[in-house]
Amino acid sequence: MNLFSRPHTSRRTPTVPPRPTAAPVSSASAPVLLDPALAALTGEWIIDPAHSRIGFSVRHAMVTTVRGSFTEYKSRLYFDGRDPSRSQAEIVLSTGSVDTGVEQRDAHLVGRDFLDSATHPRMRFQSTAVRLKSPDVYVMTGDLTIKSTTRPVDLELTYIGNVTDPFGYERVGFDGTTTINRMDWGLSYNSRLAEGGAMVSETVRLQFDIAAIRSTPQGA
Repeated sequence: MNLFSRPHTSRRTPTVPPRPTAAPVSSASAPVLLDPALAALTGEWIIDPAHSRIGFSVRHAMVTTVRGSFTEYKSRLYFDGRDPSRSQAEIVLSTGSVDTGVEQRDAHLVGRDFLDSATHPRMRFQSTAVRLKSPDVYVMTGDLTIKSTTRPVDLELTYIGNVTDPFGYERVGFDGTTTINRMDWGLSYNSRLAEGGAMVSETVRLQFDIAAIRSTPQGA
């Protein structure tokens, strides 16, 4: 927190020389300090699909929320615990693997009204920058490609922790979220309700519940 001191002007003539005026404190935000322990996590990681979820939620018919996920994807992660700006991530998802728990709805989502997985079988997120927002929160900016459109998004990631599991694998956890307007990526299905609202909201929340495993030994 920045502290600002205001000079106090006395109405009486001072009997001693005034103290030198302190240099003003910068109004810029104080830098966020890195936890030194995170340096040990520097290295390459891959997402463990069995313990992770890459999903979405969207308002349906104005009164309910539909949640789904992508069950097939590949990942390449590099985390730098000394300098987060050097961290990188790439995730490529199979659009045909969408799962909302309702077969008919899934078929609609992979069809031409939405993802058109027959023509665009992949969607991709590629990071372009990372900054530390608070000791456990990172903002990862990246390019999100859906169908033939690529646009930048900001993904906020919260560091959950790290552990070595009973099988000897090093694991690290992050939770992430961002909100997009699906129309910006050409997902333009726009059925309307009798009351005038949209059957499917244009706003989509993307959710990343990530458990990653170190892919190369530390120091290799």
